[in-house]
Amino acid sequence: MTWHSAWAFLLFLPLAFVVFALFFRGKGQRPYLLFSNTQLLRQAKVGFIAYLKWVPDILKLVAIALMIFAMARPQWVSSKEKKSAEGIDIMIALDTSDSMLIEDMKPENRLGAAKATIEKFISGRISDRIGLVVFSGESYTRVPLTLDYPLLFNNLAAVETTKNIKMGTAIGVALANAVARLKESSAKSRVVILLTDGENNSGTIAPETALDIAKGYGIKVYTIGVGKDGMARLPVYSKDVFGRKVKSYQPMHSKVNEGLLKTIANETGGKYYRATNSMSLSDVFAQIDELEKTKVETSIITKYHELFQNFLVWAFFLYALGFILGRTVLRRKP
Repeated sequence: MTWHSAWAFLLFLPLAFVVFALFFRGKGQRPYLLFSNTQLLRQAKVGFIAYLKWVPDILKLVAIALMIFAMARPQWVSSKEKKSAEGIDIMIALDTSDSMLIEDMKPENRLGAAKATIEKFISGRISDRIGLVVFSGESYTRVPLTLDYPLLFNNLAAVETTKNIKMGTAIGVALANAVARLKESSAKSRVVILLTDGENNSGTIAPETALDIAKGYGIKVYTIGVGKDGMARLPVYSKDVFGRKVKSYQPMHSKVNEGLLKTIANETGGKYYRATNSMSLSDVFAQIDELEKTKVETSIITKYHELFQNFLVWAFFLYALGFILGRTVLRRKP
């Protein structure tokens, strides 16, 4: 509770003077009455009413005090915070080609590191619609733009290297697919995050064509090259004569087409990043998170509920009661 006009409490100073004048000034003065024979009066007992002689004055003083409280305007304050967020639409295009199984990134391989980092990135967003496109030699939309983050997490966790679609790395198709999901969006900012560890070697849409489409719709593309270039060991699984799963490795050459990814990012207003380990990949997504901030506006609505009416009601009641008692049963003068 707050007091809008706290200066009113200064009125308690003259009220204190009144209290002093009533109860202390005449404390040594005793009333007298001329009477021929006081013997009978001395034998009389003081009645209970005599002890209540100050009640009318006390009630009036309390009433005046309540009026002062009312003048100070007590208020009950309630505040409500209202937030409005201007969200961003983000499509994540994730490479799921076999080379993403190369075990040069923690906790297990490139794909595992990418999934863990993307999940952390999504968890940090507030009100952005996010979708997921996966690709290898072809591309498909795993999750369209949505605010259902648990759905995103479940689908992201289930992503594996694609076995039932064409092998390869179709960067152009993946970018075109992600752009198609964003072109009808009315969000102020539309972003594609494209993550791959290889070169474009498949697909019916050239990366340059997909780039022109993205530029035409004003969609910003952040590109991320994952893993180290050079010879690597790709895990291969087979079964032995007892039916047990056996893991072996086969050598393969891994190389990111940095020139292409830089061109795509620069010409759409985005940025190219290179992540050669899980730590640097986390740093990349942290930087993108800082660059693509959701605009959140906070307004506080404050309501004041006046409480002086209750003080006035009690003040009127007590003053009236004191006035009536002082004129009737507690009257001190004939």
